[in-house]
Amino acid sequence: MAISVVMPALELAQETGKILSWIKNEGDSITKGEPIVEIETDKITFEVEAPGDGVLAGIRSHAGEDVPVGQTIAWIVAPGEAPPAEAETAAPAARTMTATVAPVAEAPKARPAATAPEPATKVSPKAKRLAKELGVDLSRVRGTGPDGAITSEDVEAAAKAPAPAPQESTALSAIARLMAERTAQSWTTAPHFFLTRELDAGALVDARERLGKAAVTHTDLLVALVARVLLKHPKMNASWTGSGIQLHPQVNISVAMAVTDGVVGAVIPNAATASIQDIAALRKELTERARSGHLRPQDVTGGTFTISNLGMYGIDAFTAIITPPQAAILAVGRIADRVVPVDGKPGIRPMLTMTLSSDHRVVDGAQAALFLNDLAEAIREPGNVL
Repeated sequence: MAISVVMPALELAQETGKILSWIKNEGDSITKGEPIVEIETDKITFEVEAPGDGVLAGIRSHAGEDVPVGQTIAWIVAPGEAPPAEAETAAPAARTMTATVAPVAEAPKARPAATAPEPATKVSPKAKRLAKELGVDLSRVRGTGPDGAITSEDVEAAAKAPAPAPQESTALSAIARLMAERTAQSWTTAPHFFLTRELDAGALVDARERLGKAAVTHTDLLVALVARVLLKHPKMNASWTGSGIQLHPQVNISVAMAVTDGVVGAVIPNAATASIQDIAALRKELTERARSGHLRPQDVTGGTFTISNLGMYGIDAFTAIITPPQAAILAVGRIADRVVPVDGKPGIRPMLTMTLSSDHRVVDGAQAALFLNDLAEAIREPGNVL
C-alpha cells in the first residue's frame, strides 16, 4: 500500500515549507527513518525521514518550491507499484478553521469635513525656467523667498546639492524574519518584568573543574540546576495560553544558540532528570547541528523555559525577551573576578550576574524572586542539587 510523504508542520502557525533538495531520487529504494528530502521552514532547515520502507515514487514538488503544509510531495510504494493518481493527493483540510460571524449593521458613513485647499507654493517665472533647464524637481525644493516662495537661487542650490544615496535594504532569511516577528510579538503582548541577582560563582567554577572543562560547560551545569529548581516552582515552568495558565509536567530547557541568520532555541528534554553528562552530550550535539543548519523539528519544539548565556562574548549582564508562550527566560552574563566583601573584608571572587525576565500574566514578582533565590542557592552549593 502506498505511503504518502507530506510537507510536515513544525508548529501551528506554519503554513508552508520550502523544498531545498531531494536526498533520494525517484525510483530509489529506501528504508523507514532514512532521510529523503531537505526542507526549510520559517524556523529551521531539517531532513524529512521516510515514513516507511519501499521505493520513492511520484515526486510532485521539486527544489525551490514552497508547498502548503499537509500536501503530498511524494509517495513510497512497493516495488512495481504505481503511485496514486493526482486526484487522490489533494492536501488535507484538517488544519483549516472557519468561524461564523454574525452580520453587523453598517454604520452610516460620516461626511468628510470640508478642508480649505492648501495654497500652492509660489515659484518665480525665472525659477520655473531654470528648474526646467537644470532638471530640478520643484516639489523637492524648499523656498526661501517671501511666504516660502521658490526663487532662482533655491533652484540653483538644489541643482548643486548631492543626490541622496540610495537606501539599501537587506532581505531577511526565514529564520531572521521569524525571530523579528516573535520578539516583537512577545515584547508588545507579554507584560515583562525583570529581576537581577549577582552571586558568587566559585562553587560553579569548581564543579566544572571536577567534571572536566573539556566535557562540561557552565551552560550545561546551569541547565541541570535550573531544571531541578523549576520542579519546586511549577509556575515558572508554564505557558500563557491566551485564556489561562498551562503548567507543564516536564521540564524542557531551551538553550538559545546563535546561527548564521539569528538565534534558535535548541531544546534539552526532561532536563530535570537527565545527568550532567547526558545534558552536556546533547547540548554539544545540538550546537553542532545548529551551526551546520541541520536541526530537526524535535530539536526546537517543546521548550518550557529558556536560558540565554552571553558570557562567552564577554557580556557582564543583559535582559532577554521571553520566548512565547513560555513564562520566563534567564539571561546569564560572564563569570568575572570582582572585588566583593568576603567575611567583612575586601576580597576577589568569581561573580556572576543573572537577569530573569518573567511574564506577569503567569507569575508575580514574589514568585519569580523565590525562584531566583532558590537558583542562586543552588549555584552556591550545586552539590546539594545535582
